[in-house]
Amino acid sequence: MRKLRTIEMKRLTVEEFRQAEKTPLVVVLDDVRSMYNVGSVFRTCDAFRVEAVWLCGISATPPATEIHKTALGAEDSVEWHYCPTALEAVARLQAEGYEVMAVEQAEGSTKLHEFAPAEGKRYAIVLGNEVKGVRQEVVDRCDGCLEIPQYGTKHSMNVSVTAGIVIYHFAQGQLG
Repeated sequence: MRKLRTIEMKRLTVEEFRQAEKTPLVVVLDDVRSMYNVGSVFRTCDAFRVEAVWLCGISATPPATEIHKTALGAEDSVEWHYCPTALEAVARLQAEGYEVMAVEQAEGSTKLHEFAPAEGKRYAIVLGNEVKGVRQEVVDRCDGCLEIPQYGTKHSMNVSVTAGIVIYHFAQGQLG
């Protein structure tokens, strides 16, 4: 087995990416404090051709050296928007026809492996602060909650790791 060289992978240019079909998903970051986590989410969104990232509250926005360090340029390919609050982002996305799901451990949440995105439907997921998670008022405004089952001693995972797992779940079967 031989590793592929970058040139053999035939990746899209930034312009081709912007024109390409997208996974019908928007990722909302609610007060994510680490620019490295923000950059990592951008990179994962690029990998799975997510529609956009909405950065809210204290979440940093490009251009920023720390974001670029983990995004590796994905902050230039993935569409992004800034909203002062995640509540505003959720309301705007719902008004545009998105079903908005918080990714959080909550009463009545749906386990990720039990959730199947409906064909033709657009979704947004809200990921929260590294310590406090998605704020309760934002959870209350969302259409539901998705939860990644966890079986160890810790009660949470890194926000960028969580983003990767959930984005991959949404992208399965969406892109050729």
